[in-house]
Amino acid sequence: MFNLDTFKTYSRAVAVSAVALSAIAFAGPAKAAPVQLFPFFQPLPQMTAPVQPYQAPTYQTAPSEDQDAVETPARFRRQTVAYATREAPGTIIIDTPNTYLYYVLGNGQAVRYGIGVGRDGFTWSGTQSVTKKAEWPDWTPPPEMIQRQPYLPRHMAGGPGNPLGARAMYLGGTVYRIHGTNAPDTIGKHVSSGCIRLTNDDVSDLYSRVNVGTKVIVLPMTERRADLGAATR
Repeated sequence: MFNLDTFKTYSRAVAVSAVALSAIAFAGPAKAAPVQLFPFFQPLPQMTAPVQPYQAPTYQTAPSEDQDAVETPARFRRQTVAYATREAPGTIIIDTPNTYLYYVLGNGQAVRYGIGVGRDGFTWSGTQSVTKKAEWPDWTPPPEMIQRQPYLPRHMAGGPGNPLGARAMYLGGTVYRIHGTNAPDTIGKHVSSGCIRLTNDDVSDLYSRVNVGTKVIVLPMTERRADLGAATR
């Protein structure tokens, strides 16, 4: 037989359970993690480039005028020495066999420079005068040099890489010059085609003393002479 009280009690229990389940259903999404619709697609990790310390750009510096990094032997370093001569002060004397250049000061003294001179078959002697002076001169090899060495450039602009070096003093109407060099290790040697070479530092010093018209005496190889006197300073 149907019991009304029992039915009412059961209905209230069902209603309370439904309300409790609804509360749980609404509260659950707020606390649970969001559901991934496509779990096999994983987000890529954020890529950040490593921070590198700043480095200033490097620039190639222009070569300095001083190319004489090679240690010059003591006897070829510029120095004032005792030098007996009847030539007037300001005269240049090229001692070819001993590879010295003397700039006469007078009173028995001269400034002595170590030099490189002509190799075998290319030495010469005589008296000339300085007819032209040039700083960082261009170089145009004469035709006879080109004929012997066809690989040489026909013209080279002046600068630290130029074989004439920092300064040049041209001798008369000849192809010979007193000039600097970018090969200071050749000082004291017989290596050139007849020109007289000094270190760039020494040729700059001599250049400052010499004027156009300066007398230049080039001694022959046969007149080898010993060093005269010790350095005076």
